[in-house]
Amino acid sequence: MAQIQLQPSLSTQPDPFAREETPTSSPDAASTLRSITKKDQITVLLTAFLSVFQTIGPNLSYGVFQNYYTTSTLLPASEVSNKALIALVGTLGAGLTWGGSIYVNPLMARCRNPSRIAVPGALLMSAGFLLAGWSTRIWQLLLTQGLLYGVGSSMLYFPLISVAPEYFDRRRGSAMGLVLSAAGLGGLVYSLAIRVLLDRLGARWTLRIMSLENLMVGLPIAVAALPGRSVERRPTLVNWRIAKKPAFILQALAAMLQASGNFVPMTFTPEFSIALGYTAAFGAVLLSINNGVNAVSRILTGVLADAFGRQNVLILSVVGSAISVLVLWLGAAMEGVKGLWVAFVVLYGVLAGGYMALFPVMISEVFGIQAYASVNGFVYFVRGCGAAFGSPVGGAILGESRGSETAIGSGVSSYQKLIWYDGALLMGSSLCVVGVRGFDALEKRKWKWKA
Repeated sequence: MAQIQLQPSLSTQPDPFAREETPTSSPDAASTLRSITKKDQITVLLTAFLSVFQTIGPNLSYGVFQNYYTTSTLLPASEVSNKALIALVGTLGAGLTWGGSIYVNPLMARCRNPSRIAVPGALLMSAGFLLAGWSTRIWQLLLTQGLLYGVGSSMLYFPLISVAPEYFDRRRGSAMGLVLSAAGLGGLVYSLAIRVLLDRLGARWTLRIMSLENLMVGLPIAVAALPGRSVERRPTLVNWRIAKKPAFILQALAAMLQASGNFVPMTFTPEFSIALGYTAAFGAVLLSINNGVNAVSRILTGVLADAFGRQNVLILSVVGSAISVLVLWLGAAMEGVKGLWVAFVVLYGVLAGGYMALFPVMISEVFGIQAYASVNGFVYFVRGCGAAFGSPVGGAILGESRGSETAIGSGVSSYQKLIWYDGALLMGSSLCVVGVRGFDALEKRKWKWKA
């Protein structure tokens, strides 16, 4: 399978919205990528940005629901204490958002009009929220707020986000950083809004309002979705030659471990804040602060990546995330220091956004733009698998830790095993991304400090 690397034209202006010209020196590239306009680029940026806002934003805000479901009377008393199963509601939705690439990508390859996939996806998301508003048991939430929402969010997410890197070359890192910053912004807005709505209206009307809001935003961007630049049908299965590469194996493993580790703080931030002595409302504020910082970080990360190398910045962000968990969060749990916890919330928001902003760009650089769709789809699938088990396993660890402790001193100290688990996941991901960097240079037989 041919791999084509797009090179910036000498006539291209340093404007991220500038018209992208296919290099005339590459006949193959010219024949497989259609030309685009500035209007196309703006449309892709806007629709991709809003699709990330609508799909990833609620996923990053589920911790507010997690805290509400475990402290309210919405669920039977026998189910309220099952933190692992309640966490699975959120991670099932988040996991399917990414893991759904395994069925959405083949649909995209067979359907040139992405709206035919994205519009039903937006409708399924709203149906999931609406039906969740009538749920009274965990299994009902799993089917609605988890499964139905997750399937729909994947169908809205991939048709819009997957084509975005193809519309940019010279400023691809900056463009994707801007698009993916919508995840943090969505998390910020949804965390605050959900907490206010839960306090004033309860879970049922909160979910119904979210259903209506998704229709108002999700449907228009689904209708406006643009197709990919390729005029040929690209493979949806990863080429066996690529799949055997150590860089590919490590890239997939890094994605799974990072997704697993990344959702643990997001899920348990409100709950840990309460254990430290903060109110539930302030716990939601801290989660929104984390997401807000994360949004800004993704934009800046994209700019830094274009300047200092995308793989370099990605590695620093993952390693820094792991260190912040094992130093600041663990310190807050061991000593009960609120200052360390607030510092972690802010610093983790700065560092964790780097991976999400850069790994799609890294895929196109390491494996080639022609293999992007198949490799990206598979990596997102394993990332979805990782997101699905990270927090539920963490909830089970937390429940076991609390059960083995006495009532006295059980507060934040019971989170230590959970934090070690999270740190191990992120450290494992760190080793994998370093390995990708090394094997990529080895295969290309050239080491570049800026890569």
